[in-house]
Amino acid sequence: MTAVSGDRATPRGIEATYKARDVEGALDIYFYRPIGYRLARLFGAIGFTPSMVSLVGAGVGVAAGHLYFYRDLRLNIIGMALHVLTNALDNADGQLARLTNRGSLHGAVMDGFADYVVFVSIYIHLALRHVSGGGSAAIWLLVIAAGISHAVQSMMIDFYRNAYLQFVAGKRSADSNSSEAVRAAFAATRWCEPWKKLGLRHYLKYTRQQEMLAPSLLRLRLASRDVPPEWLSQEYREDCLPLVKWCNSLATNPRMILLFALLLVGRPAWYFVAEVTVFNAILVYVMWRHDAVFHSLLSRIDARKGRQ
Repeated sequence: MTAVSGDRATPRGIEATYKARDVEGALDIYFYRPIGYRLARLFGAIGFTPSMVSLVGAGVGVAAGHLYFYRDLRLNIIGMALHVLTNALDNADGQLARLTNRGSLHGAVMDGFADYVVFVSIYIHLALRHVSGGGSAAIWLLVIAAGISHAVQSMMIDFYRNAYLQFVAGKRSADSNSSEAVRAAFAATRWCEPWKKLGLRHYLKYTRQQEMLAPSLLRLRLASRDVPPEWLSQEYREDCLPLVKWCNSLATNPRMILLFALLLVGRPAWYFVAEVTVFNAILVYVMWRHDAVFHSLLSRIDARKGRQ
């Protein structure tokens, strides 16, 4: 989900649209961010909002998922091209928000909705492809397990990235997207805006689940208010920077590369197996390592307070 922007110092040019260089993968920096930046400038010039870009990306992604249904490699390759465009648009909506300072909780909800629609389309069409080719209908059980796994993985990686942006890059994304902030926004939104109200209700549930699965991070957020941000930034970066690459391994790019490879060899259903096994194993490792780091930081904060 696109986090709400809020830099301490705003750089110029394309780097102004980065979340933070530490959390950007090489493919993002050298491919998607330049394309997304140009798309963001184009959409900004014609009056599109970040949410409108998210919806365009969702439509393109649904079309990509449909083309994965066919056992025609040419159509699959067109689907891959559309999938790449979807990811570029997913970058562009956040970049447009940062360029125009129009980041918002509503935008985060729309971005998350777009991502959800795209992966549902891909999963359903791949399952239908498997069944229509004579495969077992039991694939649907695997699809459901993979879908739940994907949702939890994305949710937690989003949470950890937002924390890194808050503590290291000096952005307000973690605070702005905490359940406390979302609850306040939900209470302030009237039912005369039903879609926005429903979106915030869903997002409130989403942030509560994040905090439930990583309670030590929530405690760290609260404790961080009593220590100098420069000290915590250095300590947090030193401990968590090695974990960024593991978080990035659960991001969109590695998933796309794996899916494309399996489509090229005609075995896309194996993607669901990887989702449930390999990616879940990485998630468990990432959560375990982060929890250890958070407990260590909390202990250091307590020790620092004791010396004051």
